[in-house]
Amino acid sequence: KSFCYRRLQYLSSKFQMHVLLNEMKELPAQKKVPHRDFYNIRKVDTHIHASSCMNQKHLLRFIKRAMKKHLDEIVHVEKGKEQTLKEVFETMNLTAYDLSVDTLDVHADRNTFHRFDKFNAKYNPIGESILREIFIKTDNRVSGKYFAHIIKEVMSDLEESKYQNAELRLSIYGRSRDEWDKLARWAVNHRVHSNNVRWLVQVPRLFDVYRTKRQLANFQEMLENIFLPLYEATIHPAQHPELHLFLEHVDGFDSVDDESKPEHHIFNLDSPLPGNWVEEDNPPYSYYLYYMYANMTVLNHLRRKRGFHTFVLRPHCGGAGPPPPPPPAEAGSPTAACTGPCPGGTQGCQAAGGASPRSPPQVKSYWLGPHYLKEGPEGNDIRRTNVPDIRVGYRFETLCQELTLITQAVQTEELETIQEEDALAIA
Repeated sequence: KSFCYRRLQYLSSKFQMHVLLNEMKELPAQKKVPHRDFYNIRKVDTHIHASSCMNQKHLLRFIKRAMKKHLDEIVHVEKGKEQTLKEVFETMNLTAYDLSVDTLDVHADRNTFHRFDKFNAKYNPIGESILREIFIKTDNRVSGKYFAHIIKEVMSDLEESKYQNAELRLSIYGRSRDEWDKLARWAVNHRVHSNNVRWLVQVPRLFDVYRTKRQLANFQEMLENIFLPLYEATIHPAQHPELHLFLEHVDGFDSVDDESKPEHHIFNLDSPLPGNWVEEDNPPYSYYLYYMYANMTVLNHLRRKRGFHTFVLRPHCGGAGPPPPPPPAEAGSPTAACTGPCPGGTQGCQAAGGASPRSPPQVKSYWLGPHYLKEGPEGNDIRRTNVPDIRVGYRFETLCQELTLITQAVQTEELETIQEEDALAIA
């Protein structure tokens, strides 16, 4: 831990030194490139939940428009009684005139950081879960019509901007076997598709909640609900045409929950198998990831053999967990537009294109240039990336130095005795 901390501090300081020495060389290199600036390079946001892909003003306009055009449409069932959109808002004592951005209260302000419960509450417009179900859910009384419509509006905005792309997240909970078919049916029937958008499926770690409600018998049942439909759609795509089509636009999976919650179990050789995990406590994060990765490995082998595209596992670092000591971009960690506030300039262009390597090969060749697989400045095309060769060369040299340092540590089997000074020399 001490060694890693020192290296991160060193890399952060080294980056600051690079900026001081080379910033005035990088700026003229960018200015020589016609048509390219931060707004005219390909950007991919890889961490947007579909339920929050629109801004609060967009959501407000959409709700007001729905209240004017579909006021008498049945949108909800409460205790066996059907309710129209008008009746739903009457129970809240609200009209379209009363609604504003402030009353919606869906903006993640400073009070939501490190508070997963408050962050989740922001998904409920006006604090009402019923409005979340009506407007930003795929499985409801109107078959997710409103949700599909507003996402298609966001997709249209992305297509019009040309250079903005997004990887929207949808949730599969693992409570029942038909979740995948319902989600795929929603996407296909409402034609929720765009060349500027891909899907990533996140699996909330909520087994303890479902087990307490007796919705699941054991953890094995949850895994089967998540992965068996995918095996079936891969082996017999004709029997699941909608799911097969939907999976062609899914990039991978993620596991999400509140990282600040304490874990009561440690995943080791004595941990019960999924079929024997029947207690109401939640399995540890590592337990979830292990069995998700194991199932995805088998699924990917099967899909590759069948000629279908494969999936990736991309677990993320949530805001509730401990942040890294220095800014990760300064230390050289891979970043993207969603990692944090984008600074603009060279650093902004580098961060904005950080998600491009996760795109398909034909897309990367068009976005980054035909030589994108080459290391260092040879693989950089400033006419497409707007990142100067000086910055790419610095990153590549720093990476090589760190790899040399790690290799030396492995050979000596002692981190404290390796000669860090050799790697500190500026090339």
